[in-house]
Amino acid sequence: MGRLEGKIALITGATGGQGSAEVKLFCSEGAKVVFGDLDDAKGKLLEEEVRNSAGEATYVHHDVTSECNWQNVVSKAVELYGKIDVLVNNAGFFLDDTFEDTAEEEWDKLFAVNAKSIFFGIKSVIPIMKESGGGSIINIASMASEWGSPVTVYGASKAAVSNLTKSIAVQYGSYGIRCNSVHPGTLEGTDIGDVYLDDPEFYKRRVSQVPLNRIGNPMDIATGVLYLASDESSYVTGLELIVDGGMNVKR
Repeated sequence: MGRLEGKIALITGATGGQGSAEVKLFCSEGAKVVFGDLDDAKGKLLEEEVRNSAGEATYVHHDVTSECNWQNVVSKAVELYGKIDVLVNNAGFFLDDTFEDTAEEEWDKLFAVNAKSIFFGIKSVIPIMKESGGGSIINIASMASEWGSPVTVYGASKAAVSNLTKSIAVQYGSYGIRCNSVHPGTLEGTDIGDVYLDDPEFYKRRVSQVPLNRIGNPMDIATGVLYLASDESSYVTGLELIVDGGMNVKR
């Protein structure tokens, strides 16, 4: 308990399985959290749940593809708490169409949600983190960015996240700003993962590919994000934290 005591965190894409796990865990560890998404009903329910558990969280409607929206959300967090110590770029969009079947509009949406939103987010918080003496930025990428993936365009958008993370780590480390990425494997309890895991054959095949012999869950990711948000990782930046049960080393 208390690993994030006194810290102010901003989390995007926070009403899904992974994002909501991060919000709850951060609050239980002492952080005050401003979190956003597009589903206002789910957002308000999560806000109420956290507050009923003695945590402090505030939901804001947030379209991560809008720079103006980013400015409004960041301003809200600063208005409430005066600073932002942690940014978790969790929002994401998935597409499994083949490369040849991918339309231009789908490419644009993938890169808008998965990559441009992170550009907006980092750009929005860096001046605030500079002023306060540092901070931690955590970008959620994917194992699909690590190899030639059948989800071609999705993997390409997440590879952009990985590279941007390293560049930010290099450029802003002297300001005390750390930037790391987390690369989940297949997860259950998320909108994306559950679509595939509902197929018993796929589930069995995927488990067989994981050395730890199980599918991951949102808390497996949230605890990794917690580490990178906390002062325990104060000498860690530019890291690709792979959380996939060992699937990457078995393939």
